This record gives sequence, C-alpha cells and structure tokens, in this order.
Amino acid sequence: MQWQTRRFAIDLNRPRVMGIVNVTPDSFSDGGQHDSTRAAIAHCERLVADGADILDIGGESTRPGAPHVDAAGEWARIDDVLAAAVPMGVPVSVDTYKPEIMCRALDAGADIINDVQALQRPGALEAVVGSGAGICLMHMRGEPASMMDLADYADVVAEVGRFLAERAQAVREAGIPAEAIVLDPGYGFAKRAEHNLQLLAGQRRLLALGYPLLAGWSRKRTLGEITGRPVDQRVAASVAAALRAVNEGARIVRVHDVPATVDALKVWAAVDAATIPAIE
Repeated sequence: MQWQTRRFAIDLNRPRVMGIVNVTPDSFSDGGQHDSTRAAIAHCERLVADGADILDIGGESTRPGAPHVDAAGEWARIDDVLAAAVPMGVPVSVDTYKPEIMCRALDAGADIINDVQALQRPGALEAVVGSGAGICLMHMRGEPASMMDLADYADVVAEVGRFLAERAQAVREAGIPAEAIVLDPGYGFAKRAEHNLQLLAGQRRLLALGYPLLAGWSRKRTLGEITGRPVDQRVAASVAAALRAVNEGARIVRVHDVPATVDALKVWAAVDAATIPAIE
C-alpha cells in the first residue's frame, strides 16, 4: 500500500504522521505561534527532526467560523515557508481549497494537495490533473463559517462514505490515478461530537471504498468536550484518538503533537512485531 505523490511514493504499510504547519494568526489550536515566516520554517525543521513523515502547510484557518482569506493573502503567508520546506527531505502537502494556490504551490514544488472541499471548487480539478501530485479529499459540508449549521446526519458513516466515493470517482474520471488518492472523513468539519465519535467507531466501513484513510483528530473540540481540557492540554487525548483512528484503519494521522504521536506509534509497532513464545 502506498500513496503516490510527485517526488515520493509513501509506504503506508506502517502508519504515517503528517505534521501540521499553520501559518495563520487564527487557527483554533496554535493560531499565531507560527504565523511569521521564520517561525513557520523553524517549526517545519522541528517537526521533521521529531519524526514527521509529511509536512502539511496551510495559510488559512478552516476552524468553525473562520474568516475568509483571499488567495493573495494566503499565498503571501506560505510562499517562503513552502520554498524552505520542499528541500527538507519529506513530502510537502499544501492545505488549500483555492485553485490559484494549488497551481502556485505545485509550481513551487509541493508534493500533495490537501483540500478540505475535495476539489469541488471550479478550477480545482484542472489545477491538479496531470501534476502528479498526491491528493487528499476531505468530507465537509458548506463553508467553514457556516458548516456547523449543516451537521445533521441519519447515518454519518454512510453519508460521509457516499460523498467520498462520489468525489473519488469524479477525480478518477478527470484523470487522477487511484494511487494518488487518500480520503479524509473530516472529523470536526460539519460534525458535532456525537457524529465524530460515531464516525470513528465506524471508520472501518470506509475502507471498502478502496483508498487509504487520513484522520485528523488533533486537539479538536470533541476531545475538549470529552475531557474538559482546553486546547493546549489535549495532547494525551489527541494521541489516544490518533491511535484509535489507526486501529480503525487510518494510514495517515494529521497531528500537531508529532513527538508524542511518533512515540506512541513506535510502541504500537513494537508490540505488533513482538515474538510471543509458545507455552510448553
């Protein structure tokens, strides 16, 4: 199992960690911490040193109620960060739904386009077809500013699955190969706590779609509702959710807390690889 991107074929026979680089002043979990170019580049270097398999760079917050950022503003935030990240030796993803940013990011050497709107915007498919980029298609309803008004499901797993199947089919018909596609259920996007938990419990049903799954639970509001902890105290909850997502079939976890997640997955892998002596 692998994810084919522009420069890298990412081996998914073990779970991979995607480190989040928010070059924004208003992301829900770390807004403003890395919103200068220098701080964001240093954060990329730290994440790679800590064991991140992939960097995911974003210049616009998609938290519930987040304000819109135009393409010029988004590109100004990530341009130099992307240029510095590409030579760091790991695949570089750009988290954007704007076709203009996709084109510029690919020209600048990005390996992956991670789109919360699953390439639905006019021009998005055209921006990536033929580029060789890896593609992550995420489930969301509406826009970040209004998505929570659309959090209404009879069977959240089935409805998310139908959407992702339709988007994957559309992308395939446009000429993007299956091995370039990863699907993201979109935890926290147009979903309340009960939907997120139902979706995680039933996540294995999505494997029937035939594509690797990416899960992003890191520091999300649902974890705060479960634990009662503020966003900066959700490391343990985030790691637990990432491990459960891997247990339910995810091959990539998108996280803020890379060292803790990498260590937890190493322990998981060591137990899986352990030789159990026979009882004589």
